[in-house]
Amino acid sequence: MIKKKISINDIARSLGVSKTLVSLVINNKSDIHGISKITQQKVWDKIKEMNYKPNLMARNLRLGRSNTIGLIVSDISNPFYSRMARHIEDLAEKKGYNLIICSTDEKIDKEIALIKMLKNRQVDGLIISSSQKNISEFNTLLAENYPLVLVDRCIPKLKTNYVTVDNTKGAYEAVEHLIKQGYERIAAFAISPVHVSTINDRIQGYLKALKDHKLNYGNAYLREIPFDNVKAAVKKEFKKLIEGKNKIQALFAINNNIATACMEAINENRIKVPHDLALVCFDDVDLFKLTSPTITAVAQPIDEICENALKFLFAEISSKGAAEKKKITLATKLIIRRSSVL
Repeated sequence: MIKKKISINDIARSLGVSKTLVSLVINNKSDIHGISKITQQKVWDKIKEMNYKPNLMARNLRLGRSNTIGLIVSDISNPFYSRMARHIEDLAEKKGYNLIICSTDEKIDKEIALIKMLKNRQVDGLIISSSQKNISEFNTLLAENYPLVLVDRCIPKLKTNYVTVDNTKGAYEAVEHLIKQGYERIAAFAISPVHVSTINDRIQGYLKALKDHKLNYGNAYLREIPFDNVKAAVKKEFKKLIEGKNKIQALFAINNNIATACMEAINENRIKVPHDLALVCFDDVDLFKLTSPTITAVAQPIDEICENALKFLFAEISSKGAAEKKKITLATKLIIRRSSVL
């Protein structure tokens, strides 16, 4: 025999109260409707006793929200994004929201498909670290007043919320630090796609530091590493750059995944850091405090990025996409360790 599912009506009848009263308690509207604490507790006790399970789908349709948000990043295995996801998840939970996390692998078509999938799942809003060049998909979302915040990466022409850091200045300070330590031939390993704002801005910071300090070789030591073949490509380019009379003296890794691959190449070629080659990275991760030598890195304020992104997104959700669009660029901090100081 199939056991009957308990309903709000069953709870109300067993307590001798109205269905409306039980509904107000379940939806946390008791206080504004003057329902006493004693009555509220009786309702919750009866719900527990009868093992009532609310129909969340029906409730979400009725309220017009799912209490779920989506986070789309390029690669959740990247320590930067995994830490971001963890903090967003914790903050969202405190607000009564669940989080769905997706990776795009830097594929624009996959990103668009994920946006559509999450919308179809009725998520209340999206936080996206986007790889897109074309803004038409985002313009469609904005025209629908769909709650949206870009995080880490921004698209300057797009009139939406975003939270990012000053990537140009952070990269500039890292490269300038190397120059002040006496290093002259400084390579930079970027990662594709370089049209992404964070990568492009870091490249510009690298080039500006060289120019300002009269190191006039421009992008001769700049290498673009494909996202889907980081280790092999880094090893190949690294080998070229450490050979010959103009071999590099220092290396700027544009993110932590590139830096990790560089560290493998350094070990394979038995190069001593910083005596033979200095290394700095944009993105500070826990690993860099534990390696030998420890790694100089540009630290991003991840907690602050997440807090601002959620603040903007919840404002969008509560206003149904009509909130004022806000843009914030946060400062980075250069953490100097042994890999760049002789």
